[in-house]
Amino acid sequence: MSSMSTSEATKSTPPRELNLYINGQWQRSKSVDYQDVMNPATGDVIGRVPLGAREDVDHAVRAASQAFPDWRRTPPEDRIQYLFKLKQILEDHFEEIARTITTENGKTLAESRGELRRAIENVEVACGIPSLMQGYNLEDVAQGIDETMIRQPLGVVAAITPFNFPAMIPFWFLPYALACGNPFILKPSERVPLSSAFMFELMEQLRLPRGVLSMVHGSKAAVDALLEHPDVRAISFVGSTPVARYVYAQAAAHGKRVQCQGGAKNPVLVLPDADIDAATRITCDSAFGCAGQRCLAVSVAVTVGEARERFTQSVTDVASSLRVGNGLEEHVQMGPVITPESKSRIESFIAKGVDEGAKVLLDGRGDAIAKSRGNFLGPTLLQDVPPHSVVAQNEIFGPVLSLNHVKTIDEGIELLAHSSFGNQASIFTASGAAARRFRYEAPVGNLGINIGVAAPMAYFPFSGWKDSFFGVLHAQGRDAVQFYTQEKVVIERWPKEWSRKF
Repeated sequence: MSSMSTSEATKSTPPRELNLYINGQWQRSKSVDYQDVMNPATGDVIGRVPLGAREDVDHAVRAASQAFPDWRRTPPEDRIQYLFKLKQILEDHFEEIARTITTENGKTLAESRGELRRAIENVEVACGIPSLMQGYNLEDVAQGIDETMIRQPLGVVAAITPFNFPAMIPFWFLPYALACGNPFILKPSERVPLSSAFMFELMEQLRLPRGVLSMVHGSKAAVDALLEHPDVRAISFVGSTPVARYVYAQAAAHGKRVQCQGGAKNPVLVLPDADIDAATRITCDSAFGCAGQRCLAVSVAVTVGEARERFTQSVTDVASSLRVGNGLEEHVQMGPVITPESKSRIESFIAKGVDEGAKVLLDGRGDAIAKSRGNFLGPTLLQDVPPHSVVAQNEIFGPVLSLNHVKTIDEGIELLAHSSFGNQASIFTASGAAARRFRYEAPVGNLGINIGVAAPMAYFPFSGWKDSFFGVLHAQGRDAVQFYTQEKVVIERWPKEWSRKF
């Protein structure tokens, strides 16, 4: 049995130590170091997670390696039967999983439900693997010679996932890896391990072959063990840009296929012809949803021309009215940030912004709930942040929105081009010509037109450019299928004279 059931993860019971899931069994970690898992809304300890050991990773990889030969020979049609069952299990336990996410992450229950729905969408898409994994062929590439490209699984693959989406992001990878015939190892964030533990407990009902699906806990020691293990063929990572760059370099140095999603500094341009009320509402949802802790959160709003005064007043009014509190409580619109350290770091960025000349329109540091045991901050608005300042150039990853102004769309697009990040950008306008130009020129991988969170559906890749992504193939959709398979080209000839022998 799992070390933590959903009831234990969502009620005030004594914290339990989490176990690992290896070779179809729950096992105690070899690590002697454990870390408390905190409810960010209450400050309560709700679990204890091992910080990982190389022996744990090696055990999981060896079990996965042993499972690989039989799993890759399992027909794709049979592999996806497990995914059909997985979708139903996630649907049946939807509310329990969502509450577990909110309890350990802090986001509102509505946000947790939305996250889990996206996870299920990826399971649904991966069920199409018998079609998605197909290759192609051509007869008579030369006289009597045919050529075929087929896709085959890689082997043991692993994903290292972040705290901000403990259910969705693992499922950017897990269903595609399994459907393509690869044993899969998850290393979830040590800050939010309860959601993964509960979902793995549920996935025991799938009765997958032993070793096909594993979970190890830990911090840097576990990550390094995965990056360096010779039998791990591919690594997927989502997190900050500095860590993404490290994971990409180390995994590549050890001969692995790698995809690493990094940080972001996502701008939105608001043109004078935009629907200001809609732009305000959507921008606030993006900037302050999940307490600003998502890689597609708008963090810079750039007004163009006459949009400045109307948008500034409107966004101040809406942001100041947002209700901050425990995400499990009804009508709460924004929860806490993940840790006290995160709260302190965000507050230091706000102070730095003031030192650099920004004007504070709304200061979340003074929110009344900030004095509670939870890691609460209110929405914060900083106006006229200098474009080359520390605040403008760095990902804050909290409920802080910078407001800047330019005279023309040309200046707005140029401002985007100076950023080292390229995850997302959005524009609000009624002009098709302006939208098309923005779509054509904005140097980002995910782009929204009158959309505040340009999150691709599961059948499209979750893109990213510049320092927001390291690799070639992204998560989700066809990119995921390509990432988890290797191409083999077969060229064959059967001379006529050979057939005369039979």
